[in-house]
Amino acid sequence: MAPEQGFTLWFTGLSGAGKTTISELVVKELQSRGSAIEVLDGDVVRQNLSKGLGFSKEDRDTNIRRVAFVADLLSRNGVPVITAAISPYRAIRDEARELMDGRFIEAYVKASVEECERRDVKGLYAKARAGEIKEFTGVSDPYEPPEDPEVVLETEQETPEESAQRIIAYLEERDLIPTARGG
Repeated sequence: MAPEQGFTLWFTGLSGAGKTTISELVVKELQSRGSAIEVLDGDVVRQNLSKGLGFSKEDRDTNIRRVAFVADLLSRNGVPVITAAISPYRAIRDEARELMDGRFIEAYVKASVEECERRDVKGLYAKARAGEIKEFTGVSDPYEPPEDPEVVLETEQETPEESAQRIIAYLEERDLIPTARGG
């Protein structure tokens, strides 16, 4: 078997769109195929690599640059990487794409603000609407959808399992992962 290729699968979308759920399913499938995948989840990165940053545009950009730096470092050394962070600004995602020079795969996890609010078990949207959370993406801060992502996951029309399978199929088509055994 050929050595694994590094790539970064960059999930972007509103809070509650399904980024973490879908990425967990993709990771499980890739690990079952023997992949040495690394995950950079937005919440985990904020607690560790970006501790102390707020949610101003400048701080969000700094956070995403840090995620992109680590993803680039890993992927250029042959490690597949999944990032699951809101990353609301198009320009900074484009900067990450340019940094990774062909190893960047943007997956837009698409869901309406209304649907994300309905799914919100943490009550973040309600707190944002009440003014308790400032600069909340989709409520008081903008989300700029990707203009030309490699994959669009319509999470209001498909299950997380269907979305994950679409990602796996895309990665197989690009020969970035081994095909399933016996498949």
